[in-house]
Amino acid sequence: DAIVLRGGSVKRTAASTLVPGDVVLLDAGDIVPADLRLIRASKLQSNESTLTGESLPVSKHTEPLSADTGVLDRGNLAFKGTSITRGAGRGIVIATGLRTEFGKIFEQVSGAETPQTPLEKRLDMLGRRLAWAVIAVAVMIALVGVLSGRELFLAVQVAIALAVAAIPEGLPIVATIALARGMWRMARRNALITRLSAVETLGATSVILTDKTGTLTENRMELTTLQLDSGDVSVEGGREDLSTDFLIDGEPIDTSTADLMDALLKVSVLCNNASLQRAEDGDLRAVGDPTEVALLFAAARRGIWRDPVLEQMPEVHEDPFDSDTKRMVTVHRDDGSFFVAVKGAPEVVIDRCAKVHAIDGDSILTPQQRIAWLNRADGLGRRGLRTLAFARKSIADRDEETLVDLVLLGVIGLEDPAREGVSDAITRCRDAGVRVVMATGDHAATAENIAVMTGIIEEQSSSDVHIGGDELEGHMTSGDERGLLDARVFSRVTPEQKLRLIDFYQRHGHVVAMTGDGVNDAPALKKADIGVAMGIRGTAVAKEAAAMVLQDDDFGTIVDAVSQGRAIFENIRKFVVYLLSCNISEILIVSLATIAGAPLPLLPLQILFLNLVTDVFPALALGVGRGSGGLMHEKPRPSGEPILTRWHWSLITIHGVVISSTVLTAMAIAVVMLDMESEQAVTISFCTLAFAQMWHVFNMREPSAHWINNEIIRNVWVWVALATCLALMLAAIYTPLLRDLLAVTAPGADGWALILVASIVPVLLAPAVQALVRRVASKDTRAAGRANFES
Repeated sequence: DAIVLRGGSVKRTAASTLVPGDVVLLDAGDIVPADLRLIRASKLQSNESTLTGESLPVSKHTEPLSADTGVLDRGNLAFKGTSITRGAGRGIVIATGLRTEFGKIFEQVSGAETPQTPLEKRLDMLGRRLAWAVIAVAVMIALVGVLSGRELFLAVQVAIALAVAAIPEGLPIVATIALARGMWRMARRNALITRLSAVETLGATSVILTDKTGTLTENRMELTTLQLDSGDVSVEGGREDLSTDFLIDGEPIDTSTADLMDALLKVSVLCNNASLQRAEDGDLRAVGDPTEVALLFAAARRGIWRDPVLEQMPEVHEDPFDSDTKRMVTVHRDDGSFFVAVKGAPEVVIDRCAKVHAIDGDSILTPQQRIAWLNRADGLGRRGLRTLAFARKSIADRDEETLVDLVLLGVIGLEDPAREGVSDAITRCRDAGVRVVMATGDHAATAENIAVMTGIIEEQSSSDVHIGGDELEGHMTSGDERGLLDARVFSRVTPEQKLRLIDFYQRHGHVVAMTGDGVNDAPALKKADIGVAMGIRGTAVAKEAAAMVLQDDDFGTIVDAVSQGRAIFENIRKFVVYLLSCNISEILIVSLATIAGAPLPLLPLQILFLNLVTDVFPALALGVGRGSGGLMHEKPRPSGEPILTRWHWSLITIHGVVISSTVLTAMAIAVVMLDMESEQAVTISFCTLAFAQMWHVFNMREPSAHWINNEIIRNVWVWVALATCLALMLAAIYTPLLRDLLAVTAPGADGWALILVASIVPVLLAPAVQALVRRVASKDTRAAGRANFES
């Protein structure tokens, strides 16, 4: 509902009935029902964090602004969906529905297309290539079989069987299971995946574009520095840790400094409208403006609680904080006199002070000291802290002037602190070659301070790593995008600019993950290759647009997802190499025998049985492995890199040649040396190929891994798969029904010895195969380097 002024009277009406020109009345606690141009603002503040990303309430006014003022700086507007935290006001409706700033964001979310994930692109590309290759091979084998004198029906049967075997139909099943397994693992780490391929996409991520408020920070204020006459006091420890330390130059403060600090904190709880109570469960419950709540927590650390202080010094008058005066004044009864407590902007309060509270008592504040105090406060502001100055005064009559001859107590600095663990997570991203870039609607100094605290940028970084919203707009409008790739912080960024930033990175070949929690982040979350929303602080709009929701709001969970995604892609790559090398070996065995005019080493049903048994179970086991331990010390894969590179195709081909040569040799030995009949010789080739493919799973270890202690040996599912395959093979040989169906016979002792020896040869030759492929790959790399140099 909305309170409106119509026909000279105040009425309550549904927000959906508002039209441009309506006058809406606002009060503390109201949700703004439409975009309003303010015509009255009495100490009016609104919480716009979900729209702009700024953690502090925004003071509102009615003054006109330049037409080119950015949306984030239009202080004379109240935006639909934001909340009024203080004061009262009136505004004229200027936009409703989709014409509001929130409505524009909704349209951007609806219009932003969800891109096809890198894995989907690669699987589609691989599938198309394999389909055409398989058709060509099947036709060729059928023609060669007919021309070599085989029966037409048998030749076509063999060609069809090989075509079925060559197509890795287990690929989508295994890929789905691998992704589902990764999804399950991430759910156990408080990451809810809404799209199955999202985990793998994070594995390919090269840029994480992150919001600041609520993502890198706690989205609350905390007092970190007190500037007193005796020096700067730093506050160590979390806000709710009431046993925290107050230090000067790393050393605990002395009694004199503690007295100065307590005097300031006493004023901070008197000149305050928030409340801090200890609940029955022992936890602290705070209500009120974030800045005032931070002051109460800081005072509570020193044993100064607002309620007992107010009982001793009851409030008799309050002059609330106002965006025009930039200060707040309260007057309290104090043993027959009155105590004045003042807080506000340093330039306002210090200008009203005649003395400063020092260790030796109140002393005159000279012009030089006044300038020094202002410079000290300005230093806090340059560090991105919000600054407030505090002063006091005693008066005999409550009607006396309160804002002259004040005694300056000091200046404090507050910040929205970085979330615990964010710095370590960003370091892990850097080690993994993933670039973390902050894009926030907050002010430049605040953004840069958090970027330094979290390690996104170094304190001594050059100025070109930080770009403001106006400067960013200039770059994008002019088409001059030089320097944007080097930037690590973008401040005062609008939702539209976030979308354009994502598009910029994607055009430069990056896979972009976008994190955020506000409504203003929703379009970018959907536009990114993967959107990551915060589950606790995140809005419903952000969660709906995202592909992944962090239920613990922990930025470090994203890094875990990157690791899991890389492991999944490597697993997919391993089982594709495994499947295709096995399938190529089958094609080569039949093709070479057909060209040579020899008997068929494999019958059609035997090919299908092998494709069903030995291919599927080991491939599934490879797909659910945990991956090697060094994945997070490698750079992200290039966005255009296919699942199978030239290196992998070389491995597939050579492994296929080795396996097929071993099987054909075993069959030749069975016929020539062991004088076996045709059916028994075919059994030898069938079993040799089956066992060679089973042991071939051990060749899928990382090239640098130990041949015993590696990720394949440690994968319990590999051993389960091998046991299953062994049981099925023995059933095929010794079960009458399967034996007759597959046209095999018992190999005998000599046959089994030949099968076991021959099938293990590809495993023994695997190191030589990998060395050969590495040598060929290094030659290709050197040749490409020379070609690039000559060009």
